[in-house]
Amino acid sequence: MISYLTGTIRNITRDPAKVVIVAGGVGYEVSLPTYVYQSLANDGIGAGSEVELEIYYHVTERQPKPMLVGFRHPSEKEFFEQLIQVEGIGPAKAAAALVFPVSTIASAIETEDLGALQRLPGIGSRAAQKIVATLRGKVAATALLQDAGISEQGHTQPLADARSEAVDALITLGYRPTEARDKVEDAIRRAPDVIDDLQALMREVFRAQVSQQE
Repeated sequence: MISYLTGTIRNITRDPAKVVIVAGGVGYEVSLPTYVYQSLANDGIGAGSEVELEIYYHVTERQPKPMLVGFRHPSEKEFFEQLIQVEGIGPAKAAAALVFPVSTIASAIETEDLGALQRLPGIGSRAAQKIVATLRGKVAATALLQDAGISEQGHTQPLADARSEAVDALITLGYRPTEARDKVEDAIRRAPDVIDDLQALMREVFRAQVSQQE
């Protein structure tokens, strides 16, 4: 079983998000959740770059062809392994759903924000309810991570523009651009101290949504 890969990127594609890593003369095709692909792209990592990935290895009798899913940090892989424990969510669906940092998705789970979860690709109302019922209370530690600001060495780094990152993230989740900007600006007005912290800012957005639903 493969749990970790380090090597040189031979090629990388956005749709579908995949990378071929050459390690020891062998090319490994690894599927990438959208968030992981975007993280690599943001850091300028592409063909010819050296890369290290945590690997989730999946193979079954019904699916004998191995599926490798790559992550930049152990916390992402651990959350993915929790997510696929939810009934009806296999590795392929879970990988497609991770369009946003795992801490933000975990925050939505802990705050029972079904609306935000339903904006993840492939996640409908029933799946969102199952995710909350299965994982709420189990991903609180993940929700507190600042994984969007973790460097390759594992140290947190300040985000250049948390406001624009939050808007882009909400658009990725399916919000209209004007709606996304309004939600972010409202969150900053309520809690000005979150303006430079993407994860705190997104949690404030989610908290507002929960309050409106109650």
